[in-house]
Amino acid sequence: MATLTRQAPAPAEAPRVPAARAAGWVALGLGVAGVGYRVAVLAAGAPPTNSDEATMGLAALHLAQGRELPIYFYGQQYMGTIEAYLAAPLFAVAGPGLWALRAPNLLLYAGFLAAVWFLGRRVFGPWLATLTVGLLALGADRILKNQLISGGGYPEINPAAAALMLLSVTLRTSRLGYVAFGLLTGLMLWDDWLVLPYVAAAAAVLVYRGVPRRAWVALAAGLVVGAAPLLIHDLTSPWRRGALATFFGLSSGGPDASWAERLHGGFLVGLPMGTGMCLPGRCAPWQTAWALVWLALLVAAGVLAWRDRTERVRRAARLALVFAAAASLLLYVRSNAAGNTPLENARYLHCLLVSTPVVLWPLWSLASRCAGPAASRVAGVLGIAAIVATAAVATGAFVRESPRIAAADDRQPALLAALQHAGVTRLYSEYWTCDYLAFASEERVQCAVIDADLTPGFDRYRPYRASVAAAPRQTFALPVGSPVSAAVRGELAASGVRFTEITVAGYDIYRPASRVDLPRS
Repeated sequence: MATLTRQAPAPAEAPRVPAARAAGWVALGLGVAGVGYRVAVLAAGAPPTNSDEATMGLAALHLAQGRELPIYFYGQQYMGTIEAYLAAPLFAVAGPGLWALRAPNLLLYAGFLAAVWFLGRRVFGPWLATLTVGLLALGADRILKNQLISGGGYPEINPAAAALMLLSVTLRTSRLGYVAFGLLTGLMLWDDWLVLPYVAAAAAVLVYRGVPRRAWVALAAGLVVGAAPLLIHDLTSPWRRGALATFFGLSSGGPDASWAERLHGGFLVGLPMGTGMCLPGRCAPWQTAWALVWLALLVAAGVLAWRDRTERVRRAARLALVFAAAASLLLYVRSNAAGNTPLENARYLHCLLVSTPVVLWPLWSLASRCAGPAASRVAGVLGIAAIVATAAVATGAFVRESPRIAAADDRQPALLAALQHAGVTRLYSEYWTCDYLAFASEERVQCAVIDADLTPGFDRYRPYRASVAAAPRQTFALPVGSPVSAAVRGELAASGVRFTEITVAGYDIYRPASRVDLPRS
């Protein structure tokens, strides 16, 4: 007669449930602190807005009013307008404004922390996942700009990438899950191609695990729906205005930079700045050492993952996070942007934050090792402490300088108030002022760009150009000391037309008594 035997539970599973629960509560507290910190930053008026963010605000305003359905960021054929679609309902309910434009980004950041924690718990363990959340709760200048400013792409790509990686290791047979994976992938194809290394990494893990035959239909359906804006645009537009042509033109554009400049700017400057280890607007020499540490940790993580024989899915996910980070860095370093303007363009490395748990993993493995020499455990603990301390110093520097950073917004509101007081509703200015004035005034003031050579500049929303040209009287508001201000003043003086000139909030305002031939066609 067959006998029934009771199977004993695996000894390693019993202590993991309480540990995971405790780690989850700690991670929740750290995540709430991270969101609260960002709310306080927004309340303090930082980070400063700009004309790019105002352009996204205009797209959200037009959506809320039912006037337009913008597929791409105004003035370019790449970078989707997810941020505008997220903000439009808030604009419709509460009215347009910077808070309504940025509020969805706080939710995206909270979603990023949640996805990273669940991904880290599944792939590395609950306490390393919690350490990752704690590190990501901090935020230096560049990190907060990427996460909070609705300038296109950055706030949404990290939560999407982390969610895709999480789905790739947790999906079973749910068709809805495969639809979600396809939908997120399609949305990222439309929204911002900076995230493609992580999309490819997640897809590779999913395929490696095996996709049921019937799930491919759900996956494809989600992909088509998510990428529908891109497909509609490219199938109804000439090739030169399509996503591929535009992307390749961008990646090879800009002044040629030497390989030495690219390596220095992209690696030694861009990497620490883009991962939140630098002071506002600059990297101290000791902070640039993080680039070498980061690379060494990534290589070590790759070796550990390659040798890992515990679980095939976990090993695949670890390798995927390593290769996605390496691919993102290499693609950035080979671009001219890395060598020409490394501090500002460090934003292109924003996705590296998704690989934070795998970068911390080698040190965590040393610190949590029960067997072996005590020196290795001490080295791991000290290494983790040094990373957290470096990020904390960068965060503290931002907090100290936040009043100065927030004050960068003071000039343009004062200019707008002066223009509205004078009854000016149409004017010419420079790029970084125009769309700000239009958005802040809810389009009561409209602005067209004039360049230093006195020709029309880059107007993202082209209808403003005709509107300003049709105004009965011309007005020019240009930054004091700028080449374009000097050029306009010189042209007005040479024309013999009388004009008034005043200075308000760092802007020269010129108002000719009769029309002049500006901007030149």
